[in-house]
Amino acid sequence: MVMLVTRNLSVMLGHRRILDGIDLDFAPGALIGVVGPNGAGKSTLVRALTGLIAYSGSIALDGCEASTIARRERARATAYLPQGQTLHWPLTVDRLVQLGRLPHLGPLSRIVDVDRAAIERAMVRADVLTLRDRIATELSGGERARAMLARALAVEAPILIADEPLAALDPLHQFEVMELLAAEAAAGRTVIAVLHDLAMAARYCSRIVMIEHGRVVADDRPVAVLGSQRLAAVYGIRAEMDWRGDVPRLALLGRLQDPG
Repeated sequence: MVMLVTRNLSVMLGHRRILDGIDLDFAPGALIGVVGPNGAGKSTLVRALTGLIAYSGSIALDGCEASTIARRERARATAYLPQGQTLHWPLTVDRLVQLGRLPHLGPLSRIVDVDRAAIERAMVRADVLTLRDRIATELSGGERARAMLARALAVEAPILIADEPLAALDPLHQFEVMELLAAEAAAGRTVIAVLHDLAMAARYCSRIVMIEHGRVVADDRPVAVLGSQRLAAVYGIRAEMDWRGDVPRLALLGRLQDPG
């Protein structure tokens, strides 16, 4: 499996610094949640990790600077599920998931048995097998989100990066997606998920990276990151985490009172 490492990673968008000096090690076998308030730089971080935006500093895959790796090879190493699940073409779900195999295909190559097997596995894991003949643009938001997840899973990359994978999903499928991501990590992959649901992050992630104003302010086990004082400082909310028992519980008590 592949080790993903950033050193002094910074991103400028226009004249604004979005990320500033990010040093992170993403090891295989862990589900790593990236959390933080809106505008903190979470999506910018994962877009940089996938090579979609320019950056300074270093991003290394198994010790090799990512920018020197051929685009197709890098696409085979890192599967990416962007937020929004925007679709522009009326493809069937089956054809949509097939797109996940493009990094494995040469010019003019066709889907072969090994690709078809990967596509089937991905659709089963994302619970979209019964939707395979449906037009993806006609699906509900939750169904479309699962179909896009299946496309990412079909790459069968050692690194899976998901930006807000729970958006538009009903509670049952939120649990199923988090269980799936945890299972991918348990199978030895590096799984990075941008999450807004802190309770889900606490329950399923083995490690949480919290970002504020483009900097890492915490990087540790959920119990060490999601304390009441830090949630107040970073999110401006009153909250309590109950770590007793097998399932952590998060109580959102309200926003902090304005001074005075």
